[in-house]
Amino acid sequence: MTEEKRLEAEAQIKEQRSEINFDTRDYAIDFLVQQYRENEFYIPDEYQRQYIWEESDKTRFIESIFLGLPIPFMFFSDTDDGRCEIIDGAQRTQTLEEFMSNELKLSSMKKLTTLEGFSYNDIPEYFKRKFNKTTMRIIVLSDDTTVEIRKEIFNRINTTGRKAKPIEVRRGSYTGRFMDFVKRCSQNEIFVKVCPVSENSKKRYEDLELVLRFFAFLNNYQNFTHRVDEFLDEFVEKNQDTFDEKEYEEEFVRMLNFVDKYFPFGFRKTKNAKSTPRVRFEAISVGVALALREKPELDPSSMEWIDSEEFLIHTTTHASNSPKRVSGRIEYVRDELLKEM
Repeated sequence: MTEEKRLEAEAQIKEQRSEINFDTRDYAIDFLVQQYRENEFYIPDEYQRQYIWEESDKTRFIESIFLGLPIPFMFFSDTDDGRCEIIDGAQRTQTLEEFMSNELKLSSMKKLTTLEGFSYNDIPEYFKRKFNKTTMRIIVLSDDTTVEIRKEIFNRINTTGRKAKPIEVRRGSYTGRFMDFVKRCSQNEIFVKVCPVSENSKKRYEDLELVLRFFAFLNNYQNFTHRVDEFLDEFVEKNQDTFDEKEYEEEFVRMLNFVDKYFPFGFRKTKNAKSTPRVRFEAISVGVALALREKPELDPSSMEWIDSEEFLIHTTTHASNSPKRVSGRIEYVRDELLKEM
């Protein structure tokens, strides 16, 4: 790189760099909510998102506060009229206000299951006070920060980085014998051969995701409702230390051997495909395992159905997480394999 280019870059950085003054403040939740109700802390309409959190998001946030878990910083900005503009933290602020207004009932609690169905007024008084006095740490920009810079900060906070996939969160949250077993299964030579996963996807544990889906749907697909992440979380929680490792592994290996023998492309859609569609994997792996449970020495009379329009429809991603579609594609493979000519 030439010296001229370096000097040009240095000049541009100095020109574009904005001096942003800020301080860090700790606001108790009851003060934060009161200021929001009085419009002293407000959400700007011109660039903020609507209130989009689902009930599960709200409950998880409130539960985190009761558990004493650290909450990410919020970003506010002082303004010329003495109020504070909420740059990042609108969803959290609105959830706190909704809960303290007694309008939010806690549901699908992960840890504090005894609080299921509670609203704010139902919380024991001691813990209600602790909740009220819990502080949120907030970075507050000075009032000379321009609207353009505030918008830029909002944009970067909400677009920088990649949200963790459920399997990445699950891998960190549920350590123990079962997840160790899932990891070992993902390294099985036949699995690696018949179930290609790109290097980038492996870095985000897609191979573990597929193995986990196999065991969860095989053993509980009839109880699946809608949210795959919650379905898998519940399965992992129930199996952390109670699963039959020998039985699980034998069934997994038996399924892989069958797929390797009878499916010309394994779980691939085509011979040279370098990835494995989840819905196709679920249909084939679980359908095969169910068929082998009924007929361990299964030798299918025909595999022509793999190329059929019906199988293609079953394994497209449209509405793939509806209970009917999940059971439909799994049982289609099972029934085709067990069909006698």
